[in-house]
Amino acid sequence: MIALTLGEAAAAVGGTLDGAAADAVITGAVVTDNRRIEPGGLFVCVLGERVDGHEFAAKAVEDGAVAVLATRPVGVPAVIVDDVVVALGRLARAVVEKAKGVEIVGLTGSAGKTSTKDLIAQLLQRRGETVFPAGSHNNEIGHPLTALKVTPSTRHLVMEMGARHKGDIEYLTGITPPTVGLVLNIGTAHVGEFGSKEAIAVAKGELVEALPESGIAVLNADDPLVRAMASRTRARVVLFGESPDAHVRATGVRLDDTGRPSFTLTTPAGSAPVQLRLYGEHHVSNALAAAAVAVELGMPVDDVAEALGEAGALSRWRMEVVERADGVTVVNDAYNANPDSMRAALRALATMAGRGPERRRTWAVLGEMRELGEDSLDEHDAIGRLAVRLDVTKLVAVGGREAARMELGARNEGSWGEESVLVSDADAAIELLRSQVRPGDVVLVKASRSVGLERVAEALLADGAAE
Repeated sequence: MIALTLGEAAAAVGGTLDGAAADAVITGAVVTDNRRIEPGGLFVCVLGERVDGHEFAAKAVEDGAVAVLATRPVGVPAVIVDDVVVALGRLARAVVEKAKGVEIVGLTGSAGKTSTKDLIAQLLQRRGETVFPAGSHNNEIGHPLTALKVTPSTRHLVMEMGARHKGDIEYLTGITPPTVGLVLNIGTAHVGEFGSKEAIAVAKGELVEALPESGIAVLNADDPLVRAMASRTRARVVLFGESPDAHVRATGVRLDDTGRPSFTLTTPAGSAPVQLRLYGEHHVSNALAAAAVAVELGMPVDDVAEALGEAGALSRWRMEVVERADGVTVVNDAYNANPDSMRAALRALATMAGRGPERRRTWAVLGEMRELGEDSLDEHDAIGRLAVRLDVTKLVAVGGREAARMELGARNEGSWGEESVLVSDADAAIELLRSQVRPGDVVLVKASRSVGLERVAEALLADGAAE
């Protein structure tokens, strides 16, 4: 972090000091979890649904915090504000403004944000110190906490931006004004909140609207709703995708026997072959988006291709592929799910099965996709049908009404009535898999985060380790 005095911090957030010295300096990390406090840090007393951070203020100072950010006096040095979350954003903006020469990359989309953010970070790290969020910390709390990690030597700040309501991304860009804005796609994730894909596009487009005239808008040429955002920005537009008119595009896309893509990366600055370590054809679009950002920031094409080939999955539970000693392959993609990412994961599973007499048995353990609104049942039905069309050996639908609709879709699409089964919860899925999975099988686990199906993958891997 770039050091601030408590007096500077109070001025930046519009707060007042209580029992704190104005010249005391924040030198450590700013955190909302008192267990992560470090000497010289600042503890933010967030009021959560279950826990009030103010209750841990004294412990945070005892463990080394120079002060806390709070809404009321708490008996220890504090900066008092009306709203700690708003103040956290203002503090981050103040620190970012002190970080001279930092290139700020903002990205959003309905699917693939975190994987693409991780790719961009791994590419840009070759050019200098790069700060980016762990996992998908992309909301009004995680976003400023990431921004506050910049240092005087930071060259790039890569910020994933999520939206559940109109205005969310506009707010986040006010904390970290981007110089590069990337929009990946517009899908049906959160359509229950927004009402339509067009409304989602309005919200996601706030990112390119925030770009300065000297900025760069990187847009998906293959998504009409994203391509149309070119009219909403003053910045120079760079298109990526497989469309012939894309500035950064992929040709000759192929998948190897394990489902890892290769392609030729073509840019205005030249071309180079790429072989990804990531699984699934959907990562081609993510890689192109990352490449477009890196090339526009001055990275040579050959270096981009090499870095893409070396890049791995940094965030857990996103197409994590682990093979047990007995040959069972577990694909843990349980961090989140929407119709687009479900389809991509199922296609990757089908590719990993292989072809011919050596084709492996495949299991799709799928839970509910949340926040799909009035189309939820139809979307779940479609996923069940797709699993059968892709010749997945067995769909294990986990949960209640939506899962039942998914299983019904598979049963209606199937021929024998043996292509799918409905179970009540993760424990039931684990019991079923333990009794029926055999060496050589491939098991995909995927659902919305709140369903908690990562337990299924973890149980299977633990079984393999025990064996």
